[in-house]
Amino acid sequence: MRTVCAGDTAMLGFDNAPKRSTDLSLNSKVPEAARDLDMNISQTVDELLVAEVQHRYWERWNSANQAAIAAYNARVDSEDLPLAQYRSF
Repeated sequence: MRTVCAGDTAMLGFDNAPKRSTDLSLNSKVPEAARDLDMNISQTVDELLVAEVQHRYWERWNSANQAAIAAYNARVDSEDLPLAQYRSF
């Protein structure tokens, strides 16, 4: 089954969003090790959390729209793509 997924953060409104302070409870040794490796903890957590939120959002979207996606795919399978006769590839 073909599914829909977007890789950019703009669609979910994450681009250029202001930063705000947030408290997190972490394993006490992990931030220590991250600092020893000169990692920017805030940036790393932000990037990983954005990726996970996007993944779960699109997973939920695909699940909620499964019937419509299946119907469209069945139509394409039976009727070909709209305007396919005009494609040059």
